[in-house]
Amino acid sequence: KNSKIKRYITAFTIIIAVLLVLIIWNISYGSVDMKFRDITNALFLRDESTLSKIIWQIRMPRLIAAILLGGALSVSGFLLQSFFQNPIAGPYVLGISSGAKLVVALVMIFLLEKGIMISSLGMVIAAFTGSLLAMAFVLVISFKIKNMSILVVCGIMIGYICSAITDFCVTFASDSNIVNLHNWSMGSFSGISWDNIKVMSMIVVITVTATFFLSKPISAYQLGEAYARNMGVNVQILRILLILLSSLLSACVTAFAGPISFVGIAVPHLVKIIMKTAKPIPGCFLGGAVITLFCDGIARCVFAPTEISISSVTAIFLVPVVLMAMLKKNGK
Repeated sequence: KNSKIKRYITAFTIIIAVLLVLIIWNISYGSVDMKFRDITNALFLRDESTLSKIIWQIRMPRLIAAILLGGALSVSGFLLQSFFQNPIAGPYVLGISSGAKLVVALVMIFLLEKGIMISSLGMVIAAFTGSLLAMAFVLVISFKIKNMSILVVCGIMIGYICSAITDFCVTFASDSNIVNLHNWSMGSFSGISWDNIKVMSMIVVITVTATFFLSKPISAYQLGEAYARNMGVNVQILRILLILLSSLLSACVTAFAGPISFVGIAVPHLVKIIMKTAKPIPGCFLGGAVITLFCDGIARCVFAPTEISISSVTAIFLVPVVLMAMLKKNGK
């Protein structure tokens, strides 16, 4: 037990240390590189200089968004993997992110045509509706088909259909703001405001806290429905909560940053390997924050001032982890 606690504390310390290094890197580098003295001046003096504005209006909101939404995406993936008992279930693979993207795009286009700007909360509600619709499709298929591999394939097909309709709508929409919509639909943290941060932090903190309190019933459920019932878990209510919480987390991510691939699938596996635990919720959140912040830094900095889609970066780094998880499952 002592070695377990030691491992836990060591893993958390390392993850937090890496997160702090990434925060400094993300503040320092980009299309405008900054010296340490510039950063401390901008952070503590908060003057009207250009560097101060870059840090407080562009880099800080983006950095906080990457931490919150990366953590949310990872926890959402863990919940879906627990629900479907499948190591490659995740909001991106099951088409839930694409469903959220489609509804947000349709609502935004409809409102922009009328000259109305959608609020942060409005975007989350639209994304949550899309997430639940996509999840409903996946669940209907899961009741008909018991084979999990076919279920994942069906999720991918739903994702492709939703993405195709979104791309079609974005291409033929007339408003000039659609350029921003196109960048968002590829997955990006650019353009995040402090108003967005308020809404997303409220949703993510409440939802992740609720998930943390469900960690015991989730652990029982992972050992099988019969075992969970014997342990006094109301399986029906737990399943509904897993769907609602995972959909809300992935909806929040999609509403503000667009669809981000593979973080939700790969990070829970990485955290389980590092921490050797079946209850990785706090670790999942921190791991998702670290991976997303790292990938966003690369998306911003490597070809600065040109920015690449964050999904392209996450795919390069995380697909090998997903393949490893699939091979491990196949081996078993």
